[in-house]
Amino acid sequence: MQLPNLTKLFILCTLCVTIMQIEGQQQVPCLFFMGDSQIDNGNNNPLMTVIKANYLPYGGDYPDGPTGRFGSGRILSDFLAEFLGFDKPIPPFATANGPEIIKGVNYASASAGILDDTAKTTVIEQFNFSGDRISLNRQLYNHGTTVSKIAFFLGNATLHRDHLKKCLYIVNMGSNDYLNNYFQPQSYTTSTLYTPDEFAAILSKQYSQQLRTLYSYGARKIVVYGVGLLGCLPGVTKSPNANRSSNCIEPINDIAQPFNNRLKQLINTLNQDLSDAQFILINTSSISRIDPSSLGIKVDNAPCCMVSELTGLCEVGKEPCTNRDEYTFWDDYHPSEIFTRATAARAYNAALPTDAYPFDIRHLVQL
Repeated sequence: MQLPNLTKLFILCTLCVTIMQIEGQQQVPCLFFMGDSQIDNGNNNPLMTVIKANYLPYGGDYPDGPTGRFGSGRILSDFLAEFLGFDKPIPPFATANGPEIIKGVNYASASAGILDDTAKTTVIEQFNFSGDRISLNRQLYNHGTTVSKIAFFLGNATLHRDHLKKCLYIVNMGSNDYLNNYFQPQSYTTSTLYTPDEFAAILSKQYSQQLRTLYSYGARKIVVYGVGLLGCLPGVTKSPNANRSSNCIEPINDIAQPFNNRLKQLINTLNQDLSDAQFILINTSSISRIDPSSLGIKVDNAPCCMVSELTGLCEVGKEPCTNRDEYTFWDDYHPSEIFTRATAARAYNAALPTDAYPFDIRHLVQL
């Protein structure tokens, strides 16, 4: 979608201001992530699944090499931690230990969903991708164990509660409930049993319970990400059955939109019911509409790395493109580092009123 020139200039100025702001001090004492492969930084590595990114070319631009991040370098969780003033990434639950957990833990798991069954079984061209993943319910359980350990380390119930309520909690879920559930009729019956609005209602009801569980663990500042433009992913648009007039299949985006609409209602309800907490919504669809050319991107509909036709992930050991900053996508399902940085900046410091509701992350941490 093309944006007016003045709007493009405003967005670029906002990105520059955000990048300058990250040099400041740490804005919250602790940061916790829950989500899927957009923010998974290593939790899928020990799991029995083919959906992992602990091999080259993943991590080729990251100082520590392949870590399990689904990108060439830094991913969404890295940039958000950076913008919030953290001097190093938040560790994955798989390896986090000792007092370091007091500053935060990343529980995210690739393929994970709001629903426990999501991505349990996916069949593509007769190949069965059964594998483990850490659903949101399991991530919440893991957080419960972390909370108990933090209470032990702090040694005081009051200190423990005061600490947790000052932390920031970022939850990015829902994409796999469509990509690896609703859009997989050969493996799941959800698309035949439910209309898009009915499925969105099921997801939002479950999500509401899960976010309330997070609140019960002491969370008071919670960022909820909406589902992005699934119909613009190369892994979706390259389908031989795709019917499109642009780089995106808008009917796919339309199917997920009822869930995003319900998320805004959910944020209002949670803020009303849990008045001592503040929930905000990041409108991923709005942020993803950023004009790639404003970032110097030239390729908007193909991955930088050579991908497996079955998984859409990078082929092991194959050389990716050298001009990575000119691509929107790294593989078939994950954005490039330059695009991720731009969208993270807009979540932290909104460029447009539609980017966040009722306000952005920068304003939330100031409360």
